[in-house]
Amino acid sequence: MRNVKDRLRAWDFKEILAVWVFRICACGSIAAIALICLFLFLGGGPAIIEIGLTNFLFGRSWAPLNIPAEFGVLPMIAGSVYITVGAVIIGVPIGIFTAVFLAFMCPKKLHKLLKPIINLLAGIPSVVYGFFGMRAIVPVIRNISLALTDGGSGASILSASVLLGIMILPTIIAISESSIRAISKEYYEGALALGASHVRSVFFVVVPAAKSGILASVVLGIGRAVGETMAVVMVAGNQAMIPIFPEGIFRGGRSLTANIVLEMAYATDLHRDALIATAIVLFCFIFLINIIFTFLVRKDKN
Repeated sequence: MRNVKDRLRAWDFKEILAVWVFRICACGSIAAIALICLFLFLGGGPAIIEIGLTNFLFGRSWAPLNIPAEFGVLPMIAGSVYITVGAVIIGVPIGIFTAVFLAFMCPKKLHKLLKPIINLLAGIPSVVYGFFGMRAIVPVIRNISLALTDGGSGASILSASVLLGIMILPTIIAISESSIRAISKEYYEGALALGASHVRSVFFVVVPAAKSGILASVVLGIGRAVGETMAVVMVAGNQAMIPIFPEGIFRGGRSLTANIVLEMAYATDLHRDALIATAIVLFCFIFLINIIFTFLVRKDKN
């Protein structure tokens, strides 16, 4: 009996220790987010107040070297939105269809070959993607631009969208495939028993059942696209101007992240604070995306 009691006490101690370790880790994560928010708002908040919230968010000119200086981030907001939407349009359908193929239609031997290749895409550094975009994507977009418009260097919003569409594929494919495989086989087999074909069973029964996981992959892909910096800097053209659709996608654009990276090295005083305020706008973008995702998941569960 003593041995049993001793073991139970030891087990209780381990459980209590594990609970406190998890609590400390959770509190550490929350504290890290709180510190980031504190740094951003303390560093960028005064700049937004000095510039004016309306002038900062809706100003069409970013000219820190002018007298007086102008700090309007609307061109960068528009550039980020254009590039992200383009990446989603390109990457999400390809990623989801690839995940469905790997989960239900891919031969095992081919799956063993494709899966490591897809995983390898996630580990390639951003600068390598940027070099690939400069050498492979930009020349193609330049030729298309010459054929459809009055010219262009090829370093453009469309080039950045195509490159980011490729970069978000591993995230979308991996999470979507895992979500699809997590669905019970009874869904698929029940659809077949009711007379549905293989393709209809997959796309009309299994994929809708895995919608929450697929949405999560899309949100993570959007987060990757919004936060990407180096690859965008190398292929987007980095012009602080508002693109006008459709010709604007063949012209250079600048994202919020690129704006920070390009100018932070020499920024001082109000210019530096305005760049930190730009990071606040970027943070709010990510926060808004997560809120929308949470709302969609809760709506789906209800």
